[in-house]
Amino acid sequence: MKRRNIYNRWLNGIEIIGNRLPHPIALFGIFSVAIVIISAICSAFGVSATGELISNGSLQETTVSAVSLLTKDGLTYMLTEAINNFITYAPLGMVLVAMLGVGVAEQSGLIHTLLKYAVKITPAKLITPAIVFLGVMSNIASDAGYVILIPLGAMVFRAYGRHPIAGFAAAFAGVSGGYSANLLVGSLDPLLAGISQAAASEINPNYEVSVMGNYFFLLASTFLIMILGTFVTNRIVEPRLGKYQDNLHVSEDASLTTISPLEKRGIRNAGIVALLFAAVVVIAALPVDSFLKNENGSLFGTPTSPFLNGIEILITLMFLLPGIAYGKTVGVFTRENGVCDAMTKSMASMGSFIALAFVASQFINYFNYTKLGTIIAMSGASFLDSVKIGLVPLMIIFVLFSALMNLFMGSASAKWNILAPVFVPMFMQLGYSPELCQLAYRIGDSSTNIITPMMTYFAVILTFAQRYDKKASIGTITATMIPYSLVFLVGWTLMLIVWLSFGLPIGL
Repeated sequence: MKRRNIYNRWLNGIEIIGNRLPHPIALFGIFSVAIVIISAICSAFGVSATGELISNGSLQETTVSAVSLLTKDGLTYMLTEAINNFITYAPLGMVLVAMLGVGVAEQSGLIHTLLKYAVKITPAKLITPAIVFLGVMSNIASDAGYVILIPLGAMVFRAYGRHPIAGFAAAFAGVSGGYSANLLVGSLDPLLAGISQAAASEINPNYEVSVMGNYFFLLASTFLIMILGTFVTNRIVEPRLGKYQDNLHVSEDASLTTISPLEKRGIRNAGIVALLFAAVVVIAALPVDSFLKNENGSLFGTPTSPFLNGIEILITLMFLLPGIAYGKTVGVFTRENGVCDAMTKSMASMGSFIALAFVASQFINYFNYTKLGTIIAMSGASFLDSVKIGLVPLMIIFVLFSALMNLFMGSASAKWNILAPVFVPMFMQLGYSPELCQLAYRIGDSSTNIITPMMTYFAVILTFAQRYDKKASIGTITATMIPYSLVFLVGWTLMLIVWLSFGLPIGL
């Protein structure tokens, strides 16, 4: 008990310090200004890093130097690219479009009624593992889990009388912390395998890196993350949050066990519409030359198919159409104006996210433009390359190094483009496969996704948290997610060590 109190005080301290920081919009503005100043200083002192980077599918010796934003070109970039940085900010379009469909489903009462069904039929003990598991599996649909599952996790926990921030955290941990784990091959697998292939060709031009080279280990990792995520949620995060002071809106049904005959009919009609829409998608995907398939005739793999590129629109329609059917049945939507009003209310609730997205997008793009993240990663990789140690210590150090680099550089593929040319050849020269190197990288990269502000969806996550805690800030998110990050990092690394100790294959 004493140890737990000390740990809770530590997390509370992190939250207090973090929440004393300026408003997130102002904080990202300060970060942006800091990057401008630091880039000028680094450029003036000639800060650079040299290493092999993958360019056009081959390894090339490259020197990367810090680029100042306080030059003519830099100032021009900040002035002329501000709007483009904003509109190309990855989560912006996805979140707003998805919230159109989710907003209609929510305003119609469909989500609320589905949650009441969930309360009735799902044992309370299975809620947490189910949320974490679905979070892990959601990465097969690209980044849709960030937009859909995380807010739903909060809603489900709230429906069970539990703290919604705990549900939000459990879903976030599964979606982002378990990003590499899955029962199926995701879109990240071929992307990283292609980079590993180019790096491996430096040592063995005939070596082929399999897209499923990490499959066995990541399949087992799905259940590890589910177990660890459940433990952290139930034993650490939720007890620390305490009881949620829930003030139900007047329009909400305070009883989460009573479903009226009209609601049942609405659920039935919504289900019929959802099944019809799913059937249309399946039928459209069946032809060999389906417009949903890529040029190789596949819905998955590379190049990315129209199906995966358009998955956000399909998910939006999967919420929108059943939402309309439910609202029409129960009398919430009598005319099209009701649906339009629901969309408008949904967009109105996203105002804070839009404002934050503008500033956050500038910060991320400034960091990329200045090459500071690349220099940090290349310098660290060069240091590790000079350390000659055994397999297990090398695995641990590389996992930790990848986790650290993720705090400065959000993109998994961008970091791997930098690290693979150094570490894949090094692993191969030591007698270890490129797939093993890639796997260690993925463990470290995934584990700290949930605590880095460099993560593309950080602004989205903060907006969702503020629905249930108006005072939620960076400190709240960080203190809530640090236990997941630490437990995932330690547990996943130990699993890798045990896996290697028994000589088990990590993939095909």
